[in-house]
Amino acid sequence: MFEKILIANRGEIALRIQRACREMGIRTVAVHSEADADAKYVKLADESVCIGPAVSALSYLNVPAIISAAELTDAEAIHPGYGFLSENADFAERIESSGFVFIGPRPETIRLMGDKVSAKAAMRAANVPCVPGSDGALPDDPEAIRQMAQATGYPIIIKASGGGGGRGMRVVHSEGALLNAVAMTQAEAQSAFGNPTVYMERYLQTPRHIEIQVLADQHGHAVHLGERDCSMQRRHQKILEEAPAPGLDRALRDAIGERCAEACRQIGYRGAGTFEFLYENGEFFFIEMNTRVQVEHPVTELITGIDIVQQQIRIAAGEPLPFTQQDIIFRGHAIECRINAEHPYTFMPSPGRISAYHAPGGPGIRVDSHVYQNYVIPPYYDSMIGKLLAHGATREQAIARMRTALLEIVVEGVNTNILLHQDLMNDQNVLQGGTSIHYLEQKLALGGGN
Repeated sequence: MFEKILIANRGEIALRIQRACREMGIRTVAVHSEADADAKYVKLADESVCIGPAVSALSYLNVPAIISAAELTDAEAIHPGYGFLSENADFAERIESSGFVFIGPRPETIRLMGDKVSAKAAMRAANVPCVPGSDGALPDDPEAIRQMAQATGYPIIIKASGGGGGRGMRVVHSEGALLNAVAMTQAEAQSAFGNPTVYMERYLQTPRHIEIQVLADQHGHAVHLGERDCSMQRRHQKILEEAPAPGLDRALRDAIGERCAEACRQIGYRGAGTFEFLYENGEFFFIEMNTRVQVEHPVTELITGIDIVQQQIRIAAGEPLPFTQQDIIFRGHAIECRINAEHPYTFMPSPGRISAYHAPGGPGIRVDSHVYQNYVIPPYYDSMIGKLLAHGATREQAIARMRTALLEIVVEGVNTNILLHQDLMNDQNVLQGGTSIHYLEQKLALGGGN
């Protein structure tokens, strides 16, 4: 096992990784920007190194500075968390060529799954269902593109192969708009991702977003930890997640989960990962794989009792998985509300000083957050300041506990989206379960909750 790990991230996930390490008796190194010098996890780390100014490009995305910090502190491994460099194959490669262990998949696996065209090809080969569309990148021939669209069936969506976060995609409803949409998406993809490759998929009208959590070791073993429903989204950004997915047949869950685990074995996957699907009319359609720990991993931890971050570390150290699929038991229901420093309905970011803070408690409540009273939320990074989770024996109990926790939590001095979450926890369609990925935006467009 490692003696010292460098955490190449910030915010709540840096603290989450630090806690996992402390429980395992592993020393930690926190790297931070000048803006995060007073962060809780920086003060709690065994060592800390400033790697640059506030701007991410000069600090948290500064690969030479991160590797230099690892060399300076004699760290053995680097955990990338999520976001920033966590799915950057070049970063993983630089870490391993510099003599450190990257806590995540092999660089070649990150590349394979990071390109959505090659990822879909790999999934088809592993018998994982994919959305109907082009088998690969769109050709240059306009007539061939038109024929593909007709065969796929309108509406279709054009997506950038290297895209993510809701960028690099356009919905096309008719042939007249097709070629212009392809050209615009290619230009956007080149500008945003340095890769103009785009592909085509059928645009599903009212899908849910359901993902499967997997763990795979370096010895050919892989398991799935069930599914999460992440359909409550705005502009492709998740706001609320739960596990298990309401109304999903258990046999169907087990079948798609086993296909994901088998796909991990086929591609030689290592570490934690998540297969993301659109789910509509009883069918799963693969859209992408995240080769890192997810923001919403705690809901799966609460229903399985498995510490996913510790498993990442153990896998990276070469240990085999300590359980088989048959050992994994799902208990109860868990919900996560992402607490963001932003206006609850306009979503305008609200950096600044937290003048009062109180974390809720009680049975089944978990709070993953790095903030505290008088903490200053910097304006340079993502607006998420924490995650509030509720676990119960049933979905109804988890919702009841979440309602109570949302009334107890206090964050003053900045705007937060707590009011939106209170609204959602009393929304009849949310309570019924099974809303589509478009539900929240449709609700907000009608003035829901405002």
